[in-house]
Amino acid sequence: MFRFENPIYLWLLLLIPILALVRFWGWRQRIKKLRKFGDPTLLKELMPDISKVRPSLKFWLLQAALALLIVMLARPQMGTKISREKRHGIETIICLDISNSMLSEDVAPSRLQKSKMLVENLVDHFTNDKIGLIVFAGDAFVQLPITSDYVSAKMFLQNIEPSLIDMQGTDIARAISLASNSFTQQEKIGRAIIVITDGEDHEGGAQEAAETARKNGINVFILGVGDTNGSPIPDGEGGYMRDDRGEVVMTALNEAMCQEVAQAGQGKYIHVDNTSDAQETLNDALTKLQKGETDSVIYSEYDEQFQAFGILVLLLLIVEACILESQNPLTRKWSLFRRTTSSK
Repeated sequence: MFRFENPIYLWLLLLIPILALVRFWGWRQRIKKLRKFGDPTLLKELMPDISKVRPSLKFWLLQAALALLIVMLARPQMGTKISREKRHGIETIICLDISNSMLSEDVAPSRLQKSKMLVENLVDHFTNDKIGLIVFAGDAFVQLPITSDYVSAKMFLQNIEPSLIDMQGTDIARAISLASNSFTQQEKIGRAIIVITDGEDHEGGAQEAAETARKNGINVFILGVGDTNGSPIPDGEGGYMRDDRGEVVMTALNEAMCQEVAQAGQGKYIHVDNTSDAQETLNDALTKLQKGETDSVIYSEYDEQFQAFGILVLLLLIVEACILESQNPLTRKWSLFRRTTSSK
């Protein structure tokens, strides 16, 4: 398994196209200035030592070296030891609502950010359990298949934003149905679906989906995020979202619907506010589920791979230093000889 220990440094790769654009702009300005001095063909004859290809080649060699240095900073690693472990735990799939209403700030810092913090804390309490992650709005998809790799779970969690799903709305039934089909086939193990939402279900069928999950031995927990009194939705530009009539859109926690779905799924409804009570209640509820033996594949050792990239950087820098910006005298003489021969 290949991974980056510090993937945040990969954002520095954006410097590569920026530097390329700066160089292109400089090249265009240089061409404009040369044209003011005279005919380009005549200027080329007056400057026989100037090479068009070599400066570009040196630039792209340096660009490649910079890109490899950035990859080195991100610390590429390769999993070298695979171990299969028998663990006693449960399987939990988180269904996280990422509709626009989850941007509301009636729970600090926002409904969505509070939910992500809650899931991260939940993962920190897991030891022998498996976790999967599903995001949903008007549609739903698996963000992380069920796994024991908690590091990956946290990494995927940080990248979750409403922009991941174009179809807005809230289809809780779709999320529960997808989660029900995403567990492993192992027997005698506790399974739970945790739906984190503000309860604004636009599609219906959530209770039926929860009942189906319960019949398959899966408990459905609902974490209701938000205030029942309602709150506006930030538009990301300092204001709030408005409807077609220009009025501010208000979003409120539908607590009654959340409770009904949790009851249908034989789980528990938990209200998420600005305290840590929801976290403690959820942890207690999950510990009561049947714990079975799970078979987990773990990459337990990772080797650093930056050495290979370092060697490539060194080679690129050596090649770049050996290339002169002016034409090689021997090459220039050969070109003159060919021109003379062809003219005869």
